[in-house]
Amino acid sequence: MTQSVIRVNLPQNAYEIAIASDGLDRLGAWMKSLGLGKKVMLVSNPTVFGYYGSRAIESLESVGFEVAHYLFPDGEEYKTLASIQGLYDEALAFKLERSSTMVALGGGIVGDMTGFAAATWLRGIGFVQIPTTLLAMVDASIGGKTGVNHPEGKNLIGAFYQPRLVSIDPKVLATLPDREFRAGMAEVIKYGVIWDAQLFAQLEAAPQLDRSEALPPNLLQEILIRSCQAKADVVSQDEKEAGLRAILNYGHTIGHAVESLTNYTEFLHGEAVGIGMVAASRIALAMDLWDRQCDDRQLALIEKAGLPTQLPPGIDFDSIVAKLQTDKKVKDGKVRFVLPSAIGKVTVSDRVPEDAIRSALATLR
Repeated sequence: MTQSVIRVNLPQNAYEIAIASDGLDRLGAWMKSLGLGKKVMLVSNPTVFGYYGSRAIESLESVGFEVAHYLFPDGEEYKTLASIQGLYDEALAFKLERSSTMVALGGGIVGDMTGFAAATWLRGIGFVQIPTTLLAMVDASIGGKTGVNHPEGKNLIGAFYQPRLVSIDPKVLATLPDREFRAGMAEVIKYGVIWDAQLFAQLEAAPQLDRSEALPPNLLQEILIRSCQAKADVVSQDEKEAGLRAILNYGHTIGHAVESLTNYTEFLHGEAVGIGMVAASRIALAMDLWDRQCDDRQLALIEKAGLPTQLPPGIDFDSIVAKLQTDKKVKDGKVRFVLPSAIGKVTVSDRVPEDAIRSALATLR
């Protein structure tokens, strides 16, 4: 068994990310070592629970945990306060206590919603992440961002709430649809651009990035380790996005606008981020922050991962520019963009001219 442990060093809420090829079966032992209370609510969706629910429950029950489970419906459209209410009702019926734990078994949506419920039930109970998608493994499960969508914007209702443990089992990616794997690669590419030029080079050297089975196990392990380490490094320095952590939003500003304007039905999150990274690169080009060669290298990686790089025809530029004003990162009415200056380095700017945004968008048609 290959195992790597990455520590997220936070002053009050430090925790470990355990990457192990049999992590699902070791879940109970890991949680017991944390001294968590006896009652556990396993939260998932029908698809993931069908694959891995019984194994997770068996691992928990084998060391003495008392387990109930709750399933959210599949899909971003259910990432709402109404869905959270159902979990609250189940938590009440199961008599979850302050010492109890909610365990999120699933992708980013399940993790975000379970974390928000854990943060707000009894003013905060234990929370453990078991991500089952590449996107959740390298991004959504780490850093404590939890929440649900508002009709007018993504993740507008939420809380920073750190998990007690993130357990990553790469073997569960075997059941992940190829499209979901590609969406996760967007976040991996993001880390290469914003933080880790060596990771970027490793991705460039890989023959394929669009299917999990096309990656050698050692490369997949390396991608998980380097991506999780990048996220842990940034979060450890800036837990609540006071400064540095904003760079993790690379590609997300226009990406979120695209998701929202297509009612979260046309693109997966990572697909929208891919489009958003191309747009951010083109804005950086228009502002002379980086050069055409860097833009070409990033575009080639996004295309190698099988991600979209063009805006859908139904979205007009006025709608995108207007939607940017509802982004969570707007400060004093100014939209903050994360813009690349070199492979492995970005800058955050709230002085992006609207004509630079529009000219960048024009290259995405």
